[in-house]
Amino acid sequence: MRINNETADRIKQTADIVEVIGDFVSLKKRGANYIACCPFHNEKTPSFNVNPVRQIYKCFGCGAAGDSVKFVMDIEGISYGEALRHLAQKYHIEVEEEQQTPEEVLRQNERDSLYIILNFAQQYYQKLLFQHEEGQSIGLSYFRNRGFNDLTIKSFGLGYSLNEWDGLTKEAGQKGYNPQLLEKAGLALHKDNDSQRGARVYDRFRGRVIFPIHNVSGKVIAFGARILTNDKNQPKYINSPETDVYHKSKILYGIYQAKNAIRQEDVCYLVEGYTDVISLHQAGIQNVAASSGTSLTEDQIKLIARFTQNITILYDGDAAGIKAALRGLDMVLEEGLNVSLVTLPDGEDPDSYVYKVGAEGFKAHVKRATKDFITFKTEMLLKEAGDNPFKRAEAINDIVTSITKIPDPIKRQIFFKRTAELMKMDEQTLISEGNKHLRQQRDKNTEKPSQPPKSKEKPRFNPEPDPFSFSENFIEEEFSILVTDAPPTESLPAETPVSKHEPPKDLFKARLYFQEQAFVRLLILYGQTELEPGISVCRYLLHEIGEITFENQLFDLILNIFRQRFSFGEVPSTDYFLSHLDPDIQSFTIDLCTSKHYLSENWSKHEIWVPSDEDLLHEIAFKKILRFKMAYSGDKMKDLLNQMGKITGNTDEEFAQIMEIQKQYKFYKNINDLAAKELGTVVPGY
Repeated sequence: MRINNETADRIKQTADIVEVIGDFVSLKKRGANYIACCPFHNEKTPSFNVNPVRQIYKCFGCGAAGDSVKFVMDIEGISYGEALRHLAQKYHIEVEEEQQTPEEVLRQNERDSLYIILNFAQQYYQKLLFQHEEGQSIGLSYFRNRGFNDLTIKSFGLGYSLNEWDGLTKEAGQKGYNPQLLEKAGLALHKDNDSQRGARVYDRFRGRVIFPIHNVSGKVIAFGARILTNDKNQPKYINSPETDVYHKSKILYGIYQAKNAIRQEDVCYLVEGYTDVISLHQAGIQNVAASSGTSLTEDQIKLIARFTQNITILYDGDAAGIKAALRGLDMVLEEGLNVSLVTLPDGEDPDSYVYKVGAEGFKAHVKRATKDFITFKTEMLLKEAGDNPFKRAEAINDIVTSITKIPDPIKRQIFFKRTAELMKMDEQTLISEGNKHLRQQRDKNTEKPSQPPKSKEKPRFNPEPDPFSFSENFIEEEFSILVTDAPPTESLPAETPVSKHEPPKDLFKARLYFQEQAFVRLLILYGQTELEPGISVCRYLLHEIGEITFENQLFDLILNIFRQRFSFGEVPSTDYFLSHLDPDIQSFTIDLCTSKHYLSENWSKHEIWVPSDEDLLHEIAFKKILRFKMAYSGDKMKDLLNQMGKITGNTDEEFAQIMEIQKQYKFYKNINDLAAKELGTVVPGY
């Protein structure tokens, strides 16, 4: 469901970034801004900066940056729309949404109703645990015998279901909840009885301790339930079925409680069961989640990747536990994550082992026993193969297959080298075998052109696009070179990802890059400022460069946004770019508006005046045009010389091309010389 633009703007304008971030991080005032240790990476010295005037944040350690909405998205691991709703709720803003079809309204209302009934069930089960005699004597006793304190029990929302057929169903009916909603939420079952009694709805969970399952934003979406008797006719654990809000393959138990610790520690410990997560969390090892006894799925791996690129699998030391640890391994590697494994002593699981040795002992064992997946898998498979040459060959092939799943070629090279050392084999043999696997995979992909592999790159624009964005706009350069029959330069289409703003290695291209960067900086920060009545910085700069396109895709995109808006008689403000839905544009603008260093107040106390950019804007804008033209013409001159060096001039056609290139070269040389003279700059030789 899409929040309309007016409501989204009102939410952004109302939300105070200091208050929003202050809910998650302890901020300290420094000058006009606030600082803190970054919540997105582990650090001891604060490098996280919050600017209340611009309503932005920037970490100079890890590079995280954005506005209030972006912060909530990243810290909670939720979508853009969910972040807006979170802020709307915080500031008591009524959310107005776009017109929907009756079917869409019904579907959204049903999802909201499921969340409400699931939350009601969690509170009901926990109330029974603490206040009902059966819940206290059976459920609470069980949890306390496991070593769980009340704070942990409440943190994970643990509860108890009475050993009766319809305890929850009756309570829900008295509160006015629809029995059909209980079924859709997976809380109740429907059974047709004999003709006298008719249909009957009864509780799914009866006589069991309850483990609520939360989504990333903390909403209850399902339950796991454990029986405490030795009834062989009943399964030990039963879980909620798939519903509109619960998909087992897309969630990890404990991820809501663990996500901030995973960010801080930059590693996710992955275990099997509910009690493993809870015990480790209570012991202070909070960056832990569980796959709930199933093999890892692609969606679960991507969920972890929101918070860290590192996974350490902690599984039981028996054979079954080891094999479980390996099942999802290749899938983790394909997603580009780093994976390590830790086995516990025989007969131990994370729950029992941390109870036995304590938190410090457990951490010491993890540090001592952690092995990267290659070492772990190689040692295990070689041990199983023994001296059998056929089994050893199978083991080598298995390991090579795993290595080829790694998308980073440098990491693959490192692991091939390590595997060769462990197996006492020739490294080149393993690399050749790996290349064979990669070619086979490539050929397999090319056999199905109708199903291309999914792109890993993010789209340029958010699903809710900027109203002034454009898809295609053919712009012919002011100084076009007509040596070849190449078509005019096309501006970047909207669906093409924007490149990162990194300078090229070529000296001339780098010089042009920095001049383009400085050019768009002036536009973004001072575009609306008037140099003289009726002449804004934006108007002056756009007029001076005409229809020239920028080399860097990000800068060219920003330039064309100014051109597009200016054609409507508008000049976009700095705030427009600070809240832009394109993350690259927003991040670049935040970098422009954020500085590590500030002028000391002592300068003004001693009446020392330091001129700002605004004070020198006339001079800066004029010189910026000259420097850009020097960099632009210098780059063109270099390209022309390269072209001329490839032409022999033996034919009339080639001779004509050389004459045309020389003509163009003189044109750019004249521009370069005039700009250098104005700047008093020595022109480099070409």
